[in-house]
Amino acid sequence: MRTKLLIICLLFHSLIAYSQKKEDDHIERKKIIITKTSSSPKIDGILDDAEWQNAPIATNFIERNPNNGKPQADSLKTEVRILYDDTGIYFGAQMYDPTPKKIAKELTERDGISNDDFFGVALNGYNDKQQSLEFVVTAAGVQFDAKLTTDGEDDTWNSIWYSGAKINDKGWAVEIKIPYSELRFPKNNVQEWGMNMFRKIQRTKTFYDWNFVDNAKNSYTLFDGVLQGIENINPPTRLSFTPYFSSYVNSFDGKTTTNFNGGMDVKYGINDAFTFDMTLIPDFGQANFDNSILNLSPFEQQFSEQRTFFTEGTELFSKGGMFYSRRVGGEPSRYPTTNENEEVLEYPAKVKLFNAFKISGRTKKGLGIGFFNGITQKMEATILNNETGETRKEVVEPWTNYNVLVFDQRFNGNSSVSLVNTNVTREGDFRDANSTGILWDLINNKNTYKTFGSLKGSWVMDEGTKFGSRAEAGVEKIAGKHRFSLNGNATTKDWDINDLGFSTKTNFANYNAWYGYRILQPTEKFNNIYLNFNLNYFHRIEPFLNSNFVFNNNNSFTDKKFRVFGGGIEFTPFGQNDIYEPRTFGRHLKIPGYFDSWVWFESDSRKKLQYNFTVDYYAFDEKGRNQFFTNFGLRYRFSDKFNVNWSFNPSFSNNETGFAGKSDTDIFIGRRQRNTYENALTSKYTFNEKMALTLTFRHYFSDVTYKNFYTLNQDGSLADTNNFTKNLDGTYNAWNVDLRFSWWFAPGSQLTLLYRNATSNYLEMSRLNVGKNYDTLFSEPMVNNFSLKLTYFLDYNRVKTWTKKKNMKS
Repeated sequence: MRTKLLIICLLFHSLIAYSQKKEDDHIERKKIIITKTSSSPKIDGILDDAEWQNAPIATNFIERNPNNGKPQADSLKTEVRILYDDTGIYFGAQMYDPTPKKIAKELTERDGISNDDFFGVALNGYNDKQQSLEFVVTAAGVQFDAKLTTDGEDDTWNSIWYSGAKINDKGWAVEIKIPYSELRFPKNNVQEWGMNMFRKIQRTKTFYDWNFVDNAKNSYTLFDGVLQGIENINPPTRLSFTPYFSSYVNSFDGKTTTNFNGGMDVKYGINDAFTFDMTLIPDFGQANFDNSILNLSPFEQQFSEQRTFFTEGTELFSKGGMFYSRRVGGEPSRYPTTNENEEVLEYPAKVKLFNAFKISGRTKKGLGIGFFNGITQKMEATILNNETGETRKEVVEPWTNYNVLVFDQRFNGNSSVSLVNTNVTREGDFRDANSTGILWDLINNKNTYKTFGSLKGSWVMDEGTKFGSRAEAGVEKIAGKHRFSLNGNATTKDWDINDLGFSTKTNFANYNAWYGYRILQPTEKFNNIYLNFNLNYFHRIEPFLNSNFVFNNNNSFTDKKFRVFGGGIEFTPFGQNDIYEPRTFGRHLKIPGYFDSWVWFESDSRKKLQYNFTVDYYAFDEKGRNQFFTNFGLRYRFSDKFNVNWSFNPSFSNNETGFAGKSDTDIFIGRRQRNTYENALTSKYTFNEKMALTLTFRHYFSDVTYKNFYTLNQDGSLADTNNFTKNLDGTYNAWNVDLRFSWWFAPGSQLTLLYRNATSNYLEMSRLNVGKNYDTLFSEPMVNNFSLKLTYFLDYNRVKTWTKKKNMKS
């Protein structure tokens, strides 16, 4: 309690200290005044339109990496013309290059940048150095967009804008139109926006910016220039509809089913800052498959979000790591209760999402507000009485409401204070939950030091209320060659946000010291060097127990040939008291100390053939105990349209110890051998910047063989036992194949045809040879799924124009 009060006092003291308005760190900002055009240029990447002739020009770009601050050479100069009209803002950029044939222009799907030269614009309508919107076009004409904040880049954000790119005899050119409906700015008669523009030349991996960006600092948004000249514009209504139609044919175990779906997403601009998004009758049937594994740990496996509605525009909802969107529409929260003569006939694997919406945005005073709400349907299991043949239904998930509320106040450049609240309310006698967190990042005037921290609480209401808490505080140097961080965090035993978040380890405290060194300018042999050193100490809180002390060093280098490589070491000199593996409060398992060393290498990504590998070896202070993890990857680019990626990840764990089971009096630990192999292949043929065919394959195989079983002593050591005879040997296989055709036939509109083939099995045996393993896998029923989904973007302003034209004709 004293610790929490101290942290609260420090927070309010810091807020008072930072409440005064900071002056900019005397960063010089370029300015450009643009003019209005009465007619719009054609967006085709050819800069021959008359409108460009007298447009203001932005030039004199400055190198960001690798030679920070070096002026761009005249032979590679960048010239950008900028105009605006009543509907949007236009950019016409000529990227000079004396060798146009060497311009990198690999085709990818939208939002994918690979071996490409590119040009981009970052616009901040509030000119507050807090959040910019990025619009990027590659030399192949592929679009990429993202939100850029002081926390980093959120590429899940998607916008509707227009672009064209062409290689020409001077180099290459791009034209961009960004409608005002896609931007955020105040309703002032005279606008003043923050703006930067950037360019990458892939063959030299050189980045340039219009306004100088100091790479000694930690935030790109601090270095905006200023865009002036936009006056008396009336932003259009921000309202769009994206209806969809989908159909599925599923074949499994000799049975074929079909279904048809329809629904719609709605996006509405409430005002200049806030946007309302809603999905009605959502369909997530074409989400990518999950990379499932054989999980022997005490914790559930966490999967990445694959559903578009939950991946777009999530920068506010990800604050504090308290929202795990896979909970919405995840597994049911209960398994049915059965009597002696009953069995579960049908159990829903997933809960159906009824609808969901989110409201998000940021005011001109820097207050970000996000609100998410989702409703899932009641799900029932079917239970069969084997004696009477009768069936009954039991609710395993009731109607449930999920919501997340976020307030994020940014001020004085990079500083922020946030409040996050998540809530789950279930109908009936099912459990409810709530969690609340206060987060802060406070940065000094020169953007060189940061204090950070958080206070979080969780409440679970299920036959009483369980309260848990988590706290963190630290200080960090965030600029210059030499950087460091000192921080600590503590989590109580009842911390639980798993109804709408994701939490694993509880009842521990951790204290960390970190030092990092980096170069800010290239040396004779290296473009980049990063050296990092970490000390971590862990202990159990209740009852107190020293858990672990870890030293870690990891290093990364980029040489002049753009090969990236590194390695490191880690060791635990005193061993570990694992407080989680026994899966019983107050108990622990002794793990011997280890020395871990690893190396990794990644070849030049500009080459047609790129390869990478990682070798990681753990040597434990116990005879015959070790772990070996490896990764091998190959990518071959046959052309700018066709590439293949393959990865192979074998790993071996010898004589590890882990939980096997327990009785009323004993906890059983098994000594085991585990072998895992993962093969993955991705092949993509991109016809043009709007059309692509992708093949994705993954086979995961893992087997575990138990050698001996022990009982766990109170001091964490092991004792031989003959009281455990259960067979825990096992083999798990997962097989997935996706063949996907995607066509962006209009801005925001997509047609996707998908074929999916999948199967998996678990065998209560191990050490099968390759042939027998595949025979057993392919004897399982396979899922064969064909699906077609069409989404079409409708902008309210365009629909209104169509209606007017129709009325005029009539």
